[in-house]
Amino acid sequence: MSDTLPRHNWSKSEIEALYVQSLDALIGQALEVKRANWPDGALQKSQLLSIKTGGCPEDCGYCSQSAKYDTGLSASKLMEVKKVLAGARRAKEAGASRYCMGAAWREPKERDMPAIVAMIEGVREMGMETCMTLGMLSPEQTIQLKDAGLDYYNHNIDTSEEFYPSIITTRTFQDRIDTLERVREAGINVCSGGILGLGEERQDRAGMLMALGNLTEHPQSVPINMLIPIEGTPLGENAKIDAIEFVRTIAVARIMMPKSIVRLSAGREWMSDETQALCFLAGANSIFVGDELLTTKNPGQDKDQALFDKLGLEPMPAHSCPSEV
Repeated sequence: MSDTLPRHNWSKSEIEALYVQSLDALIGQALEVKRANWPDGALQKSQLLSIKTGGCPEDCGYCSQSAKYDTGLSASKLMEVKKVLAGARRAKEAGASRYCMGAAWREPKERDMPAIVAMIEGVREMGMETCMTLGMLSPEQTIQLKDAGLDYYNHNIDTSEEFYPSIITTRTFQDRIDTLERVREAGINVCSGGILGLGEERQDRAGMLMALGNLTEHPQSVPINMLIPIEGTPLGENAKIDAIEFVRTIAVARIMMPKSIVRLSAGREWMSDETQALCFLAGANSIFVGDELLTTKNPGQDKDQALFDKLGLEPMPAHSCPSEV
């Protein structure tokens, strides 16, 4: 019987040993862990909206929204609150239980915080979970978000600490960990994961999962993204990551963080139905729905529903994530 209880003392060698198992053994272990903590066939659905697009001063090598790269994307101002809330209503009608709002900032400016608070409060009034991704936060901003009722704060660590400087130089890996700690201490659920296909090695995937799995509390949501190469960025010519390696990472994340939502995030547009099915079997129990993820494509509602019908997947109610991870 696998240990299905959370632990926070993973070594890289332990994680790499999980990776090298036969695929059936790895998925079998991950499925055992998932079934001990989550109902069969339940899928959490989130929808993501870019509330402020482009013009970001960061140099993340994968990002179309960085002002440092010519990707053909025009910068926009922060969206009006009423337009954000209208989008949230449509997302709820389409079956999403969580509404995620992202702004292309290094950190929010104080003048934008009243609108951010109004967005959070408005989405919560609809009965949806709320999530924001706004970059780094000051202690005061973190408290403002908590007081507004924010359920989740997303701040991905992207990759391992060792590989991180190859992808981003305008902030450090520790900056990201510090933001996660600040969010956790404020009592906001943490959403943090990484991106596969950045040019990293398996040891970096293990390092990324080790950093998340050894946090004081596991992130309540762990998004695993497949890089979508964007023309004009430094990683615009990267090769697509192997699908089975992606599935293995989902399974290892599930084993390491049994009570966390593991989200199959960016890159689903590139995945076959069979790859997505393997990811769900390996422990993924959340997706982003809708036609777009910030600035990239996502499978549409009809395509997704056809897949869910084939796999027998049903929406998970809001507020289903265990609080102790």
